[in-house]
Amino acid sequence: MTRRLSAWFALLAAATLLVGCERPPVDTVQRGYRGTGMELVYNPRTLAAMAPLNVAPPLPDPASPDGPKAKQVFKNVQVLGDLSIGEFTRYMTAITAWVAPVEGCNYCHDPENLGEDKKYTKVVARRMMQMTNHINADWKSHVAETGVTCFTCHRGGAVPRQVWFKPQPQELRANFIGDRDGQNQASKTVGLSSLPYDPFTPYLLSAQTIGVGADTALPTGHVASIVHTEQTYGLMVHMSEGLGVNCTYCHNTRNFKSWEGAPPQRATAWQGIRMTRELNNDYLVPLTPAFPPNRLGPTGDVAKVYCATCHQGAYKPLNGAQMAKAFPEVLALGGARPTDGLPAPQADAVRAVLFFATGSAALDPDQAKGLLVLVATLSAQPRATVAVSGYHSASGDLAGNQALARQRATSVRDSLLAAGVAPARVKLEKPLQAEANLVGEDPAARRVEVTLK
Repeated sequence: MTRRLSAWFALLAAATLLVGCERPPVDTVQRGYRGTGMELVYNPRTLAAMAPLNVAPPLPDPASPDGPKAKQVFKNVQVLGDLSIGEFTRYMTAITAWVAPVEGCNYCHDPENLGEDKKYTKVVARRMMQMTNHINADWKSHVAETGVTCFTCHRGGAVPRQVWFKPQPQELRANFIGDRDGQNQASKTVGLSSLPYDPFTPYLLSAQTIGVGADTALPTGHVASIVHTEQTYGLMVHMSEGLGVNCTYCHNTRNFKSWEGAPPQRATAWQGIRMTRELNNDYLVPLTPAFPPNRLGPTGDVAKVYCATCHQGAYKPLNGAQMAKAFPEVLALGGARPTDGLPAPQADAVRAVLFFATGSAALDPDQAKGLLVLVATLSAQPRATVAVSGYHSASGDLAGNQALARQRATSVRDSLLAAGVAPARVKLEKPLQAEANLVGEDPAARRVEVTLK
């Protein structure tokens, strides 16, 4: 009897220890050398449940580009007016099926006057079409040639299944229950862990540096505090769950921080974070006044996107279905850029110029956007290389200025490497002139030039 009870207790203890583990069998996919832990773990039951959510719908047959243009027939066509009537009707029909299959055209349009902008949904839909075109035309560093369509996010619903709002501030109740400091709350956003439950505002709305630990032993430069470290882990948990992958999908197990030996997906994810931040700030947040109160979050903010919005549990949205290729006449147009005074990328296909603050070698995120066109050109021209040259103003100590110019050039070079450009294709070159002027401090002199060769 005693032995039987001991066996039951042992079984109960084992079940308690394993309660957090997944029930076998599980599948593993090796992604690196054996013994390095570079593998992905998948649960077949989870994959089977996710499969129906990532099936692309059937695509319509191509339409003729001939005939009158949409802007010649319909009123107030601001985005797709240069399409033929056939192409325009085809795309509108597809969007209706992707976004409002039950409500139909009346979800966005006034049936009495299709040209009116009475409904907020039409104003929002127009901006979202511009955003979709912008992603496909200007963010190939993340979406490549696969691209996105309205269905990528909406999947047949008027509101995407995966969006986020800023969380409502904690009610301290005279501070009797204590301040959670944004943590210790069972939130799905961070895998029900005790990590900060809003890892999105710092990184996908603001441009807080993503990092774990400092670069040096002393507090010089960026130091990732405990709070920043936990927020970084929170974002990584979301990315892992949103894409249905392990950390090793983007990082090498020997050194998560180091780019050396990391899979190429890390550069794609690096671009994706910056793309998501831009979409939230340039396209979604400015739409806040257009939405009725019931469509806003608990703090009055608009719904925003994050990694799961497109991926929805798949490492490639819709498991890589190339829906965008069925609409080349639309997705090649490019998105209309906001006109609210935001800095435009200062780049073309063969040259980029990036400016720096006084005494700083930090590359501003908005300035880094100027490299995207050049990175895309490098991708299309495998044999091309780039020369990176750092300049400085004439004001101050010459030796110190020269060292600062080198640091700025190194920052730009590291940004290119992070975008996936091979190290052998990026060369630091001494500029032809040490200063851009000879009279003192000049903002135009604090720059780095990147030239395609």
